[in-house]
Amino acid sequence: MHKIHTLLYNIYKRGVDKVISIERKKTREVLIKGIKIGGNSPIVIQSMTNTDTRDSSATINQIKSLAEEGCEIVRCAVPDMEAAEAIKEIVLNSPISVVADIHFDYRLALKCIENGISKIRINPGNIGSMERVQMVANACKKKNIPIRIGVNSGSLSKDILNKYSGVTPEGLVESALEHVSILEKVNFNDIVISIKSSDVLTTIESYRLLSEKVDYPLHLGVTEAGTTLRGAIKSSIGIGTLLYLGIGDTIRVSLTADPIEEISAAKEILKSLGLKKEGIVFVSCPTCGRTEVDLIKISQEIEEKLKGVKKNIKLAIMGCIVNGPGESRDADIGIAAGKGEALIFKRGEIIKKVKESEIIPALMEEINNF
Repeated sequence: MHKIHTLLYNIYKRGVDKVISIERKKTREVLIKGIKIGGNSPIVIQSMTNTDTRDSSATINQIKSLAEEGCEIVRCAVPDMEAAEAIKEIVLNSPISVVADIHFDYRLALKCIENGISKIRINPGNIGSMERVQMVANACKKKNIPIRIGVNSGSLSKDILNKYSGVTPEGLVESALEHVSILEKVNFNDIVISIKSSDVLTTIESYRLLSEKVDYPLHLGVTEAGTTLRGAIKSSIGIGTLLYLGIGDTIRVSLTADPIEEISAAKEILKSLGLKKEGIVFVSCPTCGRTEVDLIKISQEIEEKLKGVKKNIKLAIMGCIVNGPGESRDADIGIAAGKGEALIFKRGEIIKKVKESEIIPALMEEINNF
Protein backbone atom coordinates (compact mmCIF):
# COMPACT_ATOMS: atom_id res chain seq x y z
CA MET A 1 0.00 0.00 0.00
CA HIS A 2 2.81 2.45 0.80
CA LYS A 3 3.99 2.23 -2.85
CA ILE A 4 0.57 3.44 -4.00
CA HIS A 5 0.74 6.31 -1.51
CA THR A 6 4.19 7.28 -2.79
CA LEU A 7 3.00 7.16 -6.40
CA LEU A 8 0.00 9.39 -5.62
CA TYR A 9 2.29 11.78 -3.77
CA ASN A 10 4.62 12.11 -6.76
CA ILE A 11 1.72 12.65 -9.20
CA TYR A 12 0.30 15.30 -6.88
CA LYS A 13 3.62 17.14 -6.63
CA ARG A 14 4.08 17.20 -10.41
CA GLY A 15 0.51 18.38 -10.91
CA VAL A 16 0.83 21.21 -8.38
CA ASP A 17 4.10 22.41 -9.89
CA LYS A 18 2.42 22.61 -13.29
CA VAL A 19 -0.76 24.31 -12.10
CA ILE A 20 0.85 27.09 -10.05
CA SER A 21 3.38 28.14 -12.68
CA ILE A 22 3.13 31.92 -13.18
CA GLU A 23 4.32 33.60 -16.36
CA ARG A 24 6.04 36.81 -15.28
CA LYS A 25 6.47 39.87 -17.46
CA LYS A 26 10.13 40.23 -18.34
CA THR A 27 11.43 43.67 -17.38
CA ARG A 28 14.82 45.34 -17.61
CA GLU A 29 17.42 44.00 -15.23
CA VAL A 30 18.71 46.37 -12.55
CA LEU A 31 21.72 45.48 -10.42
CA ILE A 32 21.85 46.60 -6.79
CA LYS A 33 25.28 45.65 -5.44
CA GLY A 34 25.03 42.02 -6.51
CA ILE A 35 21.24 41.69 -6.19
CA LYS A 36 19.40 41.51 -9.50
CA ILE A 37 15.90 42.97 -9.87
CA GLY A 38 13.93 42.32 -13.03
CA GLY A 39 14.82 40.19 -16.04
CA ASN A 40 14.59 36.52 -15.13
CA SER A 41 15.61 37.10 -11.52
CA PRO A 42 13.55 35.78 -8.60
CA ILE A 43 11.29 38.19 -6.71
CA VAL A 44 13.39 40.12 -4.19
CA ILE A 45 12.15 40.79 -0.64
CA GLN A 46 12.66 44.24 0.88
CA SER A 47 11.91 46.02 4.12
CA MET A 48 12.69 49.35 5.82
CA THR A 49 14.34 50.05 9.14
CA ASN A 50 12.33 51.94 11.76
CA THR A 51 15.33 52.89 13.87
CA ASP A 52 16.76 56.40 13.88
CA THR A 53 19.25 56.20 11.01
CA ARG A 54 21.51 58.61 12.90
CA ASP A 55 21.91 55.83 15.46
CA SER A 56 24.07 53.67 13.23
CA SER A 57 24.56 50.92 15.82
CA ALA A 58 20.81 50.35 16.35
CA THR A 59 20.20 50.51 12.61
CA ILE A 60 22.95 48.00 11.82
CA ASN A 61 21.61 45.58 14.45
CA GLN A 62 18.12 45.78 12.99
CA ILE A 63 19.42 45.25 9.45
CA LYS A 64 21.28 42.13 10.60
CA SER A 65 18.09 40.77 12.17
CA LEU A 66 16.15 41.46 8.97
CA ALA A 67 18.82 39.77 6.87
CA GLU A 68 18.71 36.66 9.08
CA GLU A 69 14.94 36.51 8.54
CA GLY A 70 15.32 36.63 4.75
CA CYS A 71 15.38 40.32 3.82
CA GLU A 72 17.53 40.94 0.74
CA ILE A 73 17.42 44.74 0.41
CA VAL A 74 16.77 47.25 3.19
CA ARG A 75 15.84 50.93 3.02
CA CYS A 76 16.81 53.58 5.57
CA ALA A 77 15.22 57.00 6.00
CA VAL A 78 17.66 59.89 5.46
CA PRO A 79 15.95 63.01 6.86
CA ASP A 80 19.08 65.14 7.33
CA MET A 81 22.84 65.34 6.81
CA GLU A 82 23.60 63.59 10.10
CA ALA A 83 21.67 60.57 8.87
CA ALA A 84 23.42 60.78 5.50
CA GLU A 85 26.78 60.73 7.27
CA ALA A 86 25.71 57.69 9.33
CA ILE A 87 24.96 55.82 6.10
CA LYS A 88 28.71 55.27 5.61
CA GLU A 89 29.06 53.12 8.72
CA ILE A 90 25.71 51.41 8.09
CA VAL A 91 26.73 50.38 4.56
CA LEU A 92 30.13 49.12 5.76
CA ASN A 93 28.50 46.85 8.37
CA SER A 94 25.32 45.77 6.56
CA PRO A 95 25.16 42.17 5.26
CA ILE A 96 22.65 43.24 2.58
CA SER A 97 22.21 46.09 0.08
CA VAL A 98 21.11 49.40 1.63
CA VAL A 99 18.79 51.95 -0.01
CA ALA A 100 18.71 55.61 1.00
CA ASP A 101 15.19 57.01 1.27
CA ILE A 102 15.38 60.72 0.45
CA HIS A 103 12.78 63.44 0.03
CA PHE A 104 13.41 66.77 -1.70
CA ASP A 105 17.07 67.44 -0.77
CA TYR A 106 19.49 66.49 -3.57
CA ARG A 107 22.46 67.16 -1.27
CA LEU A 108 21.43 64.23 0.93
CA ALA A 109 21.38 62.02 -2.16
CA LEU A 110 24.89 63.13 -3.15
CA LYS A 111 26.24 62.48 0.35
CA CYS A 112 24.67 59.01 0.49
CA ILE A 113 26.12 58.19 -2.94
CA GLU A 114 29.52 59.32 -1.68
CA ASN A 115 29.07 57.10 1.39
CA GLY A 116 28.52 53.91 -0.59
CA ILE A 117 24.74 53.48 -0.78
CA SER A 118 23.45 50.72 -3.09
CA LYS A 119 20.33 52.51 -4.37
CA ILE A 120 18.57 55.85 -3.99
CA ARG A 121 14.85 56.31 -3.51
CA ILE A 122 14.08 59.86 -4.65
CA ASN A 123 11.56 61.54 -6.93
CA PRO A 124 13.51 63.71 -9.39
CA GLY A 125 10.59 66.08 -9.88
CA ASN A 126 10.79 67.09 -6.22
CA ILE A 127 14.45 68.12 -5.95
CA GLY A 128 14.38 71.38 -7.90
CA SER A 129 16.19 72.31 -11.11
CA MET A 130 17.31 70.00 -13.91
CA GLU A 131 20.85 70.90 -12.91
CA ARG A 132 20.29 69.20 -9.54
CA VAL A 133 18.70 66.20 -11.21
CA GLN A 134 21.68 65.95 -13.54
CA MET A 135 24.09 66.05 -10.58
CA VAL A 136 22.32 63.19 -8.82
CA ALA A 137 21.98 61.17 -12.02
CA ASN A 138 25.64 61.63 -12.91
CA ALA A 139 26.77 60.62 -9.42
CA CYS A 140 24.59 57.50 -9.53
CA LYS A 141 25.73 56.61 -13.04
CA LYS A 142 29.38 56.89 -12.06
CA LYS A 143 28.92 54.29 -9.30
CA ASN A 144 26.23 52.16 -11.03
CA ILE A 145 23.62 53.10 -8.42
CA PRO A 146 19.95 52.72 -9.48
CA ILE A 147 17.23 55.21 -8.60
CA ARG A 148 13.80 54.13 -7.40
CA ILE A 149 10.97 56.47 -8.17
CA GLY A 150 8.32 56.13 -5.48
CA VAL A 151 4.86 57.55 -6.12
CA ASN A 152 1.96 57.17 -3.71
CA SER A 153 -1.41 58.72 -2.95
CA GLY A 154 0.14 61.39 -0.72
CA SER A 155 2.76 62.51 -3.22
CA LEU A 156 0.54 63.57 -6.11
CA SER A 157 0.79 67.16 -7.28
CA LYS A 158 -2.17 69.54 -7.07
CA ASP A 159 -2.33 69.63 -10.87
CA ILE A 160 -2.81 65.86 -11.11
CA LEU A 161 -5.27 65.78 -8.21
CA ASN A 162 -7.32 68.50 -9.93
CA LYS A 163 -7.05 66.87 -13.35
CA TYR A 164 -8.40 63.51 -12.11
CA SER A 165 -10.63 64.88 -9.32
CA GLY A 166 -8.64 63.11 -6.62
CA VAL A 167 -6.41 60.07 -6.33
CA THR A 168 -6.90 57.66 -9.23
CA PRO A 169 -4.81 54.92 -10.87
CA GLU A 170 -4.49 57.08 -13.98
CA GLY A 171 -3.19 59.99 -11.92
CA LEU A 172 -0.68 57.84 -10.07
CA VAL A 173 0.62 56.43 -13.34
CA GLU A 174 0.89 59.88 -14.91
CA SER A 175 2.84 61.13 -11.90
CA ALA A 176 5.25 58.18 -12.06
CA LEU A 177 5.82 58.67 -15.77
CA GLU A 178 6.55 62.36 -15.24
CA HIS A 179 9.36 61.47 -12.84
CA VAL A 180 10.64 58.79 -15.21
CA SER A 181 10.66 61.31 -18.06
CA ILE A 182 12.85 63.68 -16.04
CA LEU A 183 15.50 60.98 -15.53
CA GLU A 184 15.29 59.89 -19.15
CA LYS A 185 15.94 63.49 -20.24
CA VAL A 186 19.30 63.36 -18.46
CA ASN A 187 20.02 59.95 -20.04
CA PHE A 188 19.50 57.97 -16.86
CA ASN A 189 17.67 54.65 -17.28
CA ASP A 190 18.76 52.55 -14.32
CA ILE A 191 15.31 52.94 -12.79
CA VAL A 192 12.93 50.99 -10.53
CA ILE A 193 9.37 52.26 -10.01
CA SER A 194 6.87 51.89 -7.18
CA ILE A 195 3.34 53.25 -7.41
CA LYS A 196 1.50 52.58 -4.16
CA SER A 197 -1.80 53.37 -2.53
CA SER A 198 -3.32 52.40 0.81
CA ASP A 199 -6.35 51.28 -1.19
CA VAL A 200 -5.85 47.75 -2.50
CA LEU A 201 -7.89 48.07 -5.70
CA THR A 202 -6.25 51.38 -6.59
CA THR A 203 -2.83 49.78 -6.06
CA ILE A 204 -3.66 46.80 -8.28
CA GLU A 205 -5.05 48.90 -11.12
CA SER A 206 -2.21 51.43 -10.92
CA TYR A 207 0.48 48.78 -11.30
CA ARG A 208 -1.49 47.04 -14.04
CA LEU A 209 -1.71 50.25 -16.07
CA LEU A 210 1.93 51.12 -15.42
CA SER A 211 3.11 47.65 -16.43
CA GLU A 212 1.53 48.17 -19.85
CA LYS A 213 3.49 51.38 -20.39
CA VAL A 214 7.04 50.64 -19.18
CA ASP A 215 9.53 47.80 -19.00
CA TYR A 216 11.30 49.12 -15.92
CA PRO A 217 11.25 46.70 -12.95
CA LEU A 218 8.42 47.36 -10.50
CA HIS A 219 8.63 47.45 -6.71
CA LEU A 220 5.26 46.24 -5.36
CA GLY A 221 3.54 47.20 -2.15
CA VAL A 222 0.36 48.47 -0.54
CA THR A 223 1.43 51.54 1.39
CA GLU A 224 0.25 52.27 4.93
CA ALA A 225 -1.46 48.87 4.93
CA GLY A 226 -1.99 48.80 8.71
CA THR A 227 -1.09 46.66 11.70
CA THR A 228 0.13 43.08 11.43
CA LEU A 229 -3.13 41.24 10.66
CA ARG A 230 -4.90 43.90 8.58
CA GLY A 231 -1.72 44.92 6.82
CA ALA A 232 -0.78 41.36 5.95
CA ILE A 233 -4.25 40.70 4.54
CA LYS A 234 -4.30 43.86 2.41
CA SER A 235 -0.75 43.24 1.22
CA SER A 236 -1.47 39.62 0.40
CA ILE A 237 -4.44 40.59 -1.74
CA GLY A 238 -2.74 43.53 -3.46
CA ILE A 239 0.75 42.12 -3.95
CA GLY A 240 -0.50 38.56 -4.48
CA THR A 241 -2.94 39.57 -7.22
CA LEU A 242 -0.27 41.51 -9.11
CA LEU A 243 2.26 38.70 -8.82
CA TYR A 244 -0.34 36.23 -10.08
CA LEU A 245 -0.79 38.51 -13.11
CA GLY A 246 2.95 38.32 -13.71
CA ILE A 247 3.57 41.89 -12.56
CA GLY A 248 6.32 42.82 -10.10
CA ASP A 249 10.00 42.21 -9.50
CA THR A 250 10.53 43.10 -5.84
CA ILE A 251 8.13 43.48 -2.90
CA ARG A 252 7.81 45.19 0.43
CA VAL A 253 4.98 44.38 2.83
CA SER A 254 4.36 47.61 4.76
CA LEU A 255 3.20 46.94 8.31
CA THR A 256 2.78 49.05 11.43
CA ALA A 257 4.80 46.45 13.30
CA ASP A 258 8.29 45.10 13.82
CA PRO A 259 9.86 45.00 10.32
CA ILE A 260 10.65 41.32 10.93
CA GLU A 261 6.92 40.69 10.49
CA GLU A 262 7.15 42.25 7.01
CA ILE A 263 9.68 39.64 5.94
CA SER A 264 7.61 36.76 7.31
CA ALA A 265 4.52 37.99 5.44
CA ALA A 266 6.45 38.58 2.21
CA LYS A 267 7.90 35.08 2.25
CA GLU A 268 4.48 33.54 2.80
CA ILE A 269 3.02 35.51 -0.12
CA LEU A 270 5.77 34.27 -2.43
CA LYS A 271 5.58 30.68 -1.22
CA SER A 272 1.79 30.58 -1.59
CA LEU A 273 2.19 31.51 -5.28
CA GLY A 274 5.03 29.09 -5.91
CA LEU A 275 7.43 31.98 -6.50
CA LYS A 276 9.72 31.01 -3.63
CA LYS A 277 10.72 27.40 -3.19
CA GLU A 278 13.02 27.84 -0.23
CA GLY A 279 11.49 27.35 3.20
CA ILE A 280 8.71 25.39 4.89
CA VAL A 281 5.25 25.34 3.32
CA PHE A 282 3.09 25.00 6.42
CA VAL A 283 -0.36 23.43 6.16
CA SER A 284 -2.52 22.99 9.26
CA CYS A 285 -6.22 22.36 9.71
CA PRO A 286 -8.43 24.94 11.47
CA THR A 287 -9.58 22.36 14.06
CA CYS A 288 -13.17 21.34 14.74
CA GLY A 289 -15.18 19.19 17.11
CA ARG A 290 -13.42 16.06 15.79
CA THR A 291 -10.00 17.27 16.97
CA GLU A 292 -8.78 15.27 19.95
CA VAL A 293 -5.28 16.72 20.47
CA ASP A 294 -4.19 20.28 21.29
CA LEU A 295 -3.49 21.03 17.64
CA ILE A 296 -3.36 24.81 18.05
CA LYS A 297 -0.55 24.56 20.59
CA ILE A 298 1.27 21.93 18.54
CA SER A 299 1.05 24.01 15.36
CA GLN A 300 2.22 27.19 17.06
CA GLU A 301 5.19 25.48 18.70
CA ILE A 302 6.23 23.77 15.47
CA GLU A 303 5.90 27.03 13.52
CA GLU A 304 8.09 28.81 16.07
CA LYS A 305 10.75 26.10 15.90
CA LEU A 306 10.79 26.28 12.11
CA LYS A 307 11.64 29.98 11.90
CA GLY A 308 14.75 30.34 9.81
CA VAL A 309 14.62 26.77 8.44
CA LYS A 310 15.29 27.01 4.70
CA LYS A 311 14.61 23.42 3.67
CA ASN A 312 12.08 23.06 0.84
CA ILE A 313 9.50 20.99 2.70
CA LYS A 314 5.71 20.86 2.71
CA LEU A 315 4.56 20.11 6.25
CA ALA A 316 0.98 19.17 7.14
CA ILE A 317 -0.37 19.28 10.70
CA MET A 318 -3.83 17.72 10.58
CA GLY A 319 -6.12 17.19 13.53
CA CYS A 320 -8.43 14.30 12.61
CA ILE A 321 -8.82 11.19 10.51
CA VAL A 322 -11.32 12.76 8.06
CA ASN A 323 -9.01 15.11 6.13
CA GLY A 324 -5.79 14.32 7.93
CA PRO A 325 -4.55 11.22 6.13
CA GLY A 326 -5.11 12.66 2.65
CA GLU A 327 -3.48 16.00 3.37
CA SER A 328 -0.62 14.36 5.22
CA ARG A 329 0.06 11.96 2.37
CA ASP A 330 0.37 14.91 -0.03
CA ALA A 331 2.99 16.53 2.20
CA ASP A 332 6.68 15.73 2.44
CA ILE A 333 6.14 15.25 6.16
CA GLY A 334 2.86 15.34 8.06
CA ILE A 335 0.72 14.08 10.88
CA ALA A 336 -2.85 12.88 11.12
CA ALA A 337 -3.84 13.08 14.77
CA GLY A 338 -6.32 10.98 16.70
CA LYS A 339 -7.17 10.80 20.39
CA GLY A 340 -3.93 11.41 22.27
CA GLU A 341 -1.77 10.20 19.37
CA ALA A 342 -0.82 10.79 15.75
CA LEU A 343 0.33 8.97 12.63
CA ILE A 344 3.42 10.49 11.01
CA PHE A 345 3.62 10.35 7.22
CA LYS A 346 6.69 10.86 5.07
CA ARG A 347 6.20 11.21 1.32
CA GLY A 348 2.93 9.35 1.41
CA GLU A 349 4.07 6.53 3.67
CA ILE A 350 3.14 5.99 7.33
CA ILE A 351 6.43 5.76 9.19
CA LYS A 352 5.38 5.73 12.84
CA LYS A 353 2.69 6.27 15.45
CA VAL A 354 3.50 8.57 18.37
CA LYS A 355 1.81 9.78 21.54
CA GLU A 356 0.57 13.38 21.65
CA SER A 357 3.48 14.38 23.90
CA GLU A 358 5.92 13.02 21.30
CA ILE A 359 4.48 14.75 18.21
CA ILE A 360 6.68 17.84 18.27
CA PRO A 361 10.05 16.14 18.89
CA ALA A 362 9.19 13.38 16.42
CA LEU A 363 8.29 15.88 13.70
CA MET A 364 11.37 18.01 14.32
CA GLU A 365 13.55 14.90 14.09
CA GLU A 366 12.03 14.02 10.69
CA ILE A 367 12.42 17.60 9.45
CA ASN A 368 16.03 17.82 10.60
CA ASN A 369 16.80 14.53 8.86
CA PHE A 370 14.91 15.33 5.66
